[in-house]
Amino acid sequence: MLLWMLAQAIAAPAPAPAAAQQGVVSYAPAFFADLNPNNALDMLARIPGFTLDTGASVRGFEGAAGNALIDGQRPSSKSDSLDLILQRLPASKVERIDVIRGGAPGIDMQGKTVIANVVTRKGGGARGLLSVANYTTSDGRNFAGVRAEASGAWGERTWEAALREGSGPDDSVSTGRSQVIFADGRPAEIALLDSKGLDTNGSATGAVETPLLGGRLRLNGRLYQEKFKEPELDRIVSPTPEIQTFGYVQKTTDTEVGGRFSRAFGDATNLELVALRTTRDRDTDSSSSIQGSDSDFFNHAKSSEAILRGVVKRRFGEAISAEAGVEYADNKLDSRTRFTIDQVAQALPAADVQVEEKRSETFARATWRPTARWTADAGVRYESSDISSTGDVGLSKSLKFAKPRLAVSWTPTPATQLRVRIEREVGQLDFNDFVASSNLTTGVGITAGNPDLNPEQDWVTEVAAEQQLWKGASLILTAQHFKITDVVDRGPVFAPDGTVFDRPTNIGAGTKDVLMLDFALPFDAFGWKGALLKGEVLRRWSEVTDPTTHEKREISGLHPNDWNATFSQDLARYKVNLGVDLYGGFRKSYYRFNLIETIKLQTYVRPYAEWKPNPTWSLRMELPLATAPQVRFRDTIQIFPGPRSAGGQPDIQDRQFHFPRGIYVRVLRNFG
Repeated sequence: MLLWMLAQAIAAPAPAPAAAQQGVVSYAPAFFADLNPNNALDMLARIPGFTLDTGASVRGFEGAAGNALIDGQRPSSKSDSLDLILQRLPASKVERIDVIRGGAPGIDMQGKTVIANVVTRKGGGARGLLSVANYTTSDGRNFAGVRAEASGAWGERTWEAALREGSGPDDSVSTGRSQVIFADGRPAEIALLDSKGLDTNGSATGAVETPLLGGRLRLNGRLYQEKFKEPELDRIVSPTPEIQTFGYVQKTTDTEVGGRFSRAFGDATNLELVALRTTRDRDTDSSSSIQGSDSDFFNHAKSSEAILRGVVKRRFGEAISAEAGVEYADNKLDSRTRFTIDQVAQALPAADVQVEEKRSETFARATWRPTARWTADAGVRYESSDISSTGDVGLSKSLKFAKPRLAVSWTPTPATQLRVRIEREVGQLDFNDFVASSNLTTGVGITAGNPDLNPEQDWVTEVAAEQQLWKGASLILTAQHFKITDVVDRGPVFAPDGTVFDRPTNIGAGTKDVLMLDFALPFDAFGWKGALLKGEVLRRWSEVTDPTTHEKREISGLHPNDWNATFSQDLARYKVNLGVDLYGGFRKSYYRFNLIETIKLQTYVRPYAEWKPNPTWSLRMELPLATAPQVRFRDTIQIFPGPRSAGGQPDIQDRQFHFPRGIYVRVLRNFG
């Protein structure tokens, strides 16, 4: 039936919005009327062919962008996630959403080939929101949350504020079973597991915007606190009864203050200045008690980032726009680590490290639309960074990279677009790799830090074909090839006493290929009003040379397969939206010098229903794990007697968890 419907739709010309020939498709509030959305995030979720990318968690501002703008600008906050910012923007304040595919003059594509620009209504009175929620699991636990938001204006000045407080479970662990099969033939060790992860967090955000010096100044701030704990009790039932206990507690405090000044000089030139400072203070404590021996790993890390950024943008008629800018970032990390066994301190490489990176980046880019069917978006960024480390590891080095980019789109018909992108990408070093970490609960154990890392680089070639089928329906097929150098993976390091630890390291060159299908299929054209099927299917292939065995394998941590789908049914007459989210299971593997860890998460289904009797109230109910399998999360570790290249059969530790079903209920009240 579905294939017949697709064939009928392709046979007929697809109606396209008038703006499609210009590379920009606008979605007015009427497009979302049947959904009766609460906020801009709800609206973006219904746009065909668009999947929100909240950006990368990297240092600096330029490379952290997502694929959504608000009034043509990136949010000036970096630590406040893009989805939460969009969730705080009421649907009543959205004038329209423009989706730009392939580029358009005057639009900063943030390095993406598809981007959404949320255009807001000006003026209006104060608005507010209060939401309370509760998640109850079948094993008797309750997790509550509250959210309060408000925004308004005094003349040309605007303000907004939000508070969030809540808790939630780690849904990868609960009760389970573990089995260790020993290579030497000893009887298998069988244990019953009981682990309950709890995350409690709260945040306060605020922003004001005011006219200044002929432009606009926006100031924003954020405070975030989180405590995550995951105790585990293992009851070994065979061959010898024993009790083992593990603890894990992590406390985090984040702050951010920042501002953005923007001003137009005439009709064609704009200036934007951004200043931002973030801090993080984090304590991590991991402990274990096994056969009367106690181990404890503790890390205290303080980090900060200060960013200054300036951009000048200019339009040269309707066909060409250009921009140039510079960004400077100063990042610091002070990490102190201790590891004890029965209160005796153990040697640990890179235990106490202080790292500073001073990084600058200059960039220029231009967009040219020679005809209504062709768009070219080209640019180059030049990055320079000086990294120094003191403490247990003393080093200093300078890194320089040029990062050119070219993206071309061709729209032969209003319903068809082809896009090609060639770009050199350079990853940013993760400060977490510079310091030691631990997982005492499993056989992974201690991971040493390594400040002497180079960032991963790649040349990526991307080809995408998008076909609009009927109103609101689309298929997008994207292929990507990555040629990678300085792959960051894992390798061995030796402590002064001869102990061998695993650590992050550069392991050479590699490749990655990605094939992705994105689809949005509303069924209004076939008489099934309000029904929508939307989703994404992704396949990855990767190859790298293992530093221990020198054999070819996949890159650690990548999912070979990912998929998800959502079917929703809008019942406008009853003011109800019904739906079901399907999240595909995945598999990922990590390769270390003496072990291979494979993690599997099984497919699960989340039905939901939301009733909005009027624009003021909404009631939402979800069954987060309605079809939770008997084994939802599985962690299998092959532990070799030494380096994997030395041979020998591994012990196999297999941990399986089944998370209980539950029900989530949220009541939301809008004001204004």
